[in-house]
Amino acid sequence: MLEELGIGFVPFSPLGKGFLTGAISETTTFDSKDFRNIVPRFSPEARRANQALVDLLADIAAHKKATSAQIALAWLLARKPWIVPIPGTTKLHRLEENIGAAQVELTADDLASIESALATITVEGDRYPAHLQARVNR
Repeated sequence: MLEELGIGFVPFSPLGKGFLTGAISETTTFDSKDFRNIVPRFSPEARRANQALVDLLADIAAHKKATSAQIALAWLLARKPWIVPIPGTTKLHRLEENIGAAQVELTADDLASIESALATITVEGDRYPAHLQARVNR
């Protein structure tokens, strides 16, 4: 529908609130005021279960001589020209890393391999806590 109507799509939190960068593991602790403390997808159990996705990104990144964050962003960029991820950051080096995703070339074979691997991974944990989920679904 978006393509048919010529409408762009900006994925929200394209790096999974930092999880897809590979910098967060099941043992990571967040500052007491960090929102991720109440997000079910960031429970230690969910992080452990979802590590397969992080590992997949890391494997592709190593092969492409890129970072996991760049692969996650490059995958979105390669899907459709009207999909424009805008990852948030407060650090210049992360901004530069994210911009580097535009230089990562994912071939049709790469994309097919990624899609095939993604089909075998079930993401665990709700994206938001129950008390916020109703607001998000409006």
